[in-house]
Amino acid sequence: MKKILAITLGVLFLASCNSKPEGFTLSAKVAGDLDNGTNVYLKTTDSLNQLIDIDTTTIENGVFSFEGIQEKPQLHYIFVESNGGNIPFILENGAINLKFQKDSMNYAQLKGTPQNELFMTFLTESRKLSERARSMQTDMRNAAQQQDTATVTALREEYLEFQDEVKTFNVDFAKENPNALISVLIIGNLMMSKGLPSDEVKALYEALTPEMKQSAPGEQLGEQLDKQKTTEIGGVAPEFSAPTPNGDLLALSDVKGKLTLIDFWAAWCRPCRAENPNIVSVYNKYHDKGLNVIGVSLDARAEDWTKAIEADGLAWNHISNLKRFQDPVAQLYNINAIPAAFLIDENGVIVAKDLRGPALEQKVAELLN
Repeated sequence: MKKILAITLGVLFLASCNSKPEGFTLSAKVAGDLDNGTNVYLKTTDSLNQLIDIDTTTIENGVFSFEGIQEKPQLHYIFVESNGGNIPFILENGAINLKFQKDSMNYAQLKGTPQNELFMTFLTESRKLSERARSMQTDMRNAAQQQDTATVTALREEYLEFQDEVKTFNVDFAKENPNALISVLIIGNLMMSKGLPSDEVKALYEALTPEMKQSAPGEQLGEQLDKQKTTEIGGVAPEFSAPTPNGDLLALSDVKGKLTLIDFWAAWCRPCRAENPNIVSVYNKYHDKGLNVIGVSLDARAEDWTKAIEADGLAWNHISNLKRFQDPVAQLYNINAIPAAFLIDENGVIVAKDLRGPALEQKVAELLN
């Protein structure tokens, strides 16, 4: 359950007879009561998705600006001192115009460059979907308070259908705009959330224009997809070793059975903890027939890790480097969200991935009975 900044952006770069702009100018107008001298921060994210400062300016008479040169289009954010929220936009060379209300930064308007023009087109529809989601959540909350179980059930079903609609909208946008930076970000989110089968994610990536593949997020996405090839079904699971709770090194080769489940989880991961009883049940039922499990924890504190092992009754082998998603084993397996799991046979060949609930037992029974 890695958090991540969930943002959607796009670009449709149009050729022109004029030469490309050599730099960018972001000119902004702010409506609302903000004192002269209020700081405005320009930020972006690094390879670990952590915010980093790029530049700072101040608001004077309701306006501010940034200037510079941007080699490749990239997602950036505007933050205003002592004001909640932020404004995402694509920083690219050209004249970018921004307007927003002090108290409603989520509804900022962008114009000027091709990327940001299309960004606004995309955001307009995204905002409509967000408003529908908030309305349904409010209706569900009110129905729950009134103990109207029939309405709650109906609204939950409606919300599940709505989530499919949102996914379809995002996928269609990526398909229709292969030269859009938002498409790169959409594909990345679909990959991390496992919202689409891996082959469909790859197809979306391959359809991107060379310019988008060469963008910073495009290059990162390409690297992640390359890593995934090593952990696809039919491939041989990469060998690894890491410390156990006692500090001893344990290798995958030390625990292989006829069938081995490599389970990536963490004490702080609610879906992981919710799935643990199912894994315990399958393990208890099939361990004598050759099923082994090795848990790879993405915790940061040994105390949290060992308490969760004991509380959930996880009577199998465990390892962790206590580095969350920077764990070398997690990176080896290209893990960017948990729970995640790989089922391998006695030769180390990956026979299934990310099976949960009844699907896990069905596959184990098929292979061991």
